[in-house]
Amino acid sequence: MLRSVNMEPDSIVGSIPERGRVFTAELVAINAVMAGCLPGYFPVVMAAVQAISEPEFGLHGPSASTHGAAVMIAVNGPITEEVGMNAGSNAFGPGNRANATIGRTIRLLMLNVGGSPEFDRSTLGTPAKYTFCFAEKKTEWTPLHVQRGFHEDDSTVTVFACEGPNQIQNHGSLKGEGILKTMADRMSALGTFNMASETEMAVVLCPEHYIHLHREGWSKESVQQYLYENAKRSIIDMKNGGIIDAPVALGDEHLFKYAVPSREHILLMVAGGEAGRFSACMPGWFSYKQSRAVTKAVKAATGFT
Repeated sequence: MLRSVNMEPDSIVGSIPERGRVFTAELVAINAVMAGCLPGYFPVVMAAVQAISEPEFGLHGPSASTHGAAVMIAVNGPITEEVGMNAGSNAFGPGNRANATIGRTIRLLMLNVGGSPEFDRSTLGTPAKYTFCFAEKKTEWTPLHVQRGFHEDDSTVTVFACEGPNQIQNHGSLKGEGILKTMADRMSALGTFNMASETEMAVVLCPEHYIHLHREGWSKESVQQYLYENAKRSIIDMKNGGIIDAPVALGDEHLFKYAVPSREHILLMVAGGEAGRFSACMPGWFSYKQSRAVTKAVKAATGFT
């Protein structure tokens, strides 16, 4: 494992300063072995550990919160094919060793090194805490890592603290805008931090929805803009829905709360099987000022698969 990243055992990879916990390369490697990783997967794991250790990710908050956020790991670039990651059918589900064990390593690291048994106060938690790792499917749209400042040929890992997948089905619409309206409605459900606070959201389009939109001329950026503008609820809706505990006032129907602060706060990707019009959104944790998505480059030694 360590040879696959050219690191010494005592090299410090990351930490959780609030807990006085430090992740060394050796400790990460031990948990990767226990999770069932192959050495070729380990550079992806290391990039994920570095990403969750960045101050802007704020690992202590989402991993201790009663909200029970999972760590979503989205992988881009040549490494996904090199190690056989799944971006297709059942991308979020079981059946792929790379997806499953990369995500499982991060959870084991949190349990065995990061202090989660002491600090995790999840009310319900989510099965996504076991493992939530997938690859973005290659399409004609701009890949996520390119949107986030990397070159298309770079291999990267993006981590995001979020809920488990909220499935979005639309089998009926014959127009792309109809599909997006359904997505916007799902993204603006009252019971998420996105509607109670200001945070990011991940959205994964299935291939059928993507193909429909692409044929109509929608770009990833125009989809992000539409979803930003339409994933919203009026203040009267929020009051009637119990999220705002106050009497309805004149003009409340004309005031809106948006699910995300801007289109850039939507992490939009494509993944999944070729059949089925099922997409998904993953609401974020609390506030993007306390925790936001982080992308790191994967740095691998040669000769490992």
